[in-house]
Amino acid sequence: MNDHVVLLHGLWMRGFTLVALRHRLEHAGFSVELFDYASVLHGPEPSVDRLIARAREHQGRKLHFVGHSLGGLVALQALARDPQLTRGHVVCLGSPLRGSAVARGVARLPGGTWLIGKSLDILRNGIERWTGPQPVGAIAGRLPIGLGFALGALASPHDGTVSVAETELPGLTDHCVVPATHTGLLFSDEAAAQTIAFLRTARFAPRD
Repeated sequence: MNDHVVLLHGLWMRGFTLVALRHRLEHAGFSVELFDYASVLHGPEPSVDRLIARAREHQGRKLHFVGHSLGGLVALQALARDPQLTRGHVVCLGSPLRGSAVARGVARLPGGTWLIGKSLDILRNGIERWTGPQPVGAIAGRLPIGLGFALGALASPHDGTVSVAETELPGLTDHCVVPATHTGLLFSDEAAAQTIAFLRTARFAPRD
């Protein structure tokens, strides 16, 4: 298989948090790299520039993006800026594609805007719809344990940080919900299996 996957982490995280998912993808036959970026200090714009430059180094290969939380939004921003960047697929794991109620709640707290940093705008507002040529699938979690539950800012069902409704975006190719928390999506066997299915077929696997 000549398919290559770039994994993007979420807010307040680093690339090593994606190691378990990387191993599952490699076992399925994909070559994989971790894309590390400064999610708070620099915000999405420099990260989008770097991701585009990195993707262009893989011309001639089928390149996929898999982004957790903010990472999914960064991947879609890169593809919106350069629609011909890749002919592969995109999987967004727990990404608040429609904007994050938790981010808006944290921003209202003292020091909250500093805590989220320069990624606040994209997390607060999300995007309107996906119109690019790449198939995009979103996987949402539904175990309600996490920051959002503590803030009381989320509509059910949710993964503790992002509601299922926030992951549903007009223009998506497919969408599914798995029993996982927001961080747990990175370690979930079912989320990994559904990611692999979408990367291969642009559809999630049917569920009983």
